[in-house]
Amino acid sequence: MSGDPIRRERTGDVLTLTVDRPDALNALNTEVLEDLLDAIESADARVLVLTGAGDDAFVAGADISYMQDLSTAEAQEYAELGHAVTDAIEQYPGPVVAAVNGYAFGGGCELALAADLRVASNTAVLGQTEIDLGIVPGWGGTQRLTRIVGDATARRMVFFGERVDAEDAQRLGLVGEVVAQDELDDYVAEMARELAEKPAFALQSAKEALNQVHEMPQSAGLAFERRLWSGLFGTHDQREGMEAFVEKRDPDFE
Repeated sequence: MSGDPIRRERTGDVLTLTVDRPDALNALNTEVLEDLLDAIESADARVLVLTGAGDDAFVAGADISYMQDLSTAEAQEYAELGHAVTDAIEQYPGPVVAAVNGYAFGGGCELALAADLRVASNTAVLGQTEIDLGIVPGWGGTQRLTRIVGDATARRMVFFGERVDAEDAQRLGLVGEVVAQDELDDYVAEMARELAEKPAFALQSAKEALNQVHEMPQSAGLAFERRLWSGLFGTHDQREGMEAFVEKRDPDFE
């Protein structure tokens, strides 16, 4: 594959990563996944935006032409690479926003599920469609989808390979907002800019706490939250935020 499969564009403290294979509906093969993983792990922006090139697809899924002849061992390696990417998205020390512009099936849906926030164009269609290929979601879809939409809905979507349009995806809680296709980029850019202006350390702490909801019992999660909360006292942003509130002015965060 010629060219860089991941396009990187930085505006201030926001880094946009675009899967740039529009002729293949931005499908994910090993080269794309490795480049995406490197882009995420090397990023130092406060906010990441993930999207796909063109209007037809966010990411239509894993590259089926690549997958069809994999051995069990090769499939295991491919699954591990996919999990490394979705884990990197979930664990990135700042908000990650998925701008879902078109098809987001299989592995593409799993990338979006790993993001903190999902905004869809009104032409978007999402689904864990692997069942019709004789496989199941392999990059976290069975776990993250269930946590987002609930057990019954996730089972139906996975068992039937259901595809849901943007309006239904919002109703199910799969995406937070739906905007016109020609407004998606500007809408997400403004959302990301606003997030980047928030106090970075507090935002990172909030993400860490929210990520623990499904990882530990509530009592342990509450103790984790208390430690994060108290640890923010004495930081510049805590002092500045509270002083600005008392003084009725806009805060100047680091």
